[in-house]
Amino acid sequence: MPPTRIVSRQNPRYREVARLVSSSRDRRKANRCVLEGEHLVAVHLERIGLPEVMVVNEDALARPGVAGLLARLPESRLLVVPRALFDGMGALPPDVGVIAVAPAPRPAQKPPGDLCLLLEAIQDPGNLGSMLRTAAAFGVKDAYLSRDCAFAWSPKVLRAGQGAHFQIAIHEDADLIALARSYRADGGHVVATVASSGKPLHEVRIAGRVAVAVGNEGAGLTAALRAEADLAVTIPMPGGSESLNAAAAAAVVLYEVARQRLTAAARR
Repeated sequence: MPPTRIVSRQNPRYREVARLVSSSRDRRKANRCVLEGEHLVAVHLERIGLPEVMVVNEDALARPGVAGLLARLPESRLLVVPRALFDGMGALPPDVGVIAVAPAPRPAQKPPGDLCLLLEAIQDPGNLGSMLRTAAAFGVKDAYLSRDCAFAWSPKVLRAGQGAHFQIAIHEDADLIALARSYRADGGHVVATVASSGKPLHEVRIAGRVAVAVGNEGAGLTAALRAEADLAVTIPMPGGSESLNAAAAAAVVLYEVARQRLTAAARR
């Protein structure tokens, strides 16, 4: 059976996908994410499995990457639509060609790993996605997001994450204060990243089980979460800037943690 070709905006399957594309509230309520583009769909297929449905702009059918995706999905989960209907689903990146809808993964409830990330009130979707991408690159297994963070599974965060969402466990609506306390009680260490008055990052030894806490783009970490940390670190900036972008700061700190671990492992 060939893929379903849709030519009417009134088609129920098309309308459901369009609703999820256009409404962040509906995505969050339904616990669904919209994967935009060949790369994100391919990563989902490799690491998670089949999406519920994939919608293809008929103008993109000849692309090798799109053809490869079509070959991996059952035809019952494929919808082919004209460009006008594809573009009419909502604000999509230009020439994206293909999107898919899938459940947003819910990680199992288990103790945090040996390296995790605590994100407090990160508002910018691009920053959040970049942090998750960095976390995956440097071996973080669990990312915990406070209740007032941006929605981790929004299209903008997914785009910035470039597939990192399917490499680490993302725990939303987390009580970071309680988590930090329990992590320390279980022998872990909480490292707070602060713009000033912390110990210079390059001068501290960060070993063992570590949770790195990063705060809001403007306000930084709350005093309550900072108080739960064993150590506060500051990135030296000889160029004179007041602070780094929150995502850049997270990348520098996580790199230093990973560097120290790799160096220690090589010595052993």
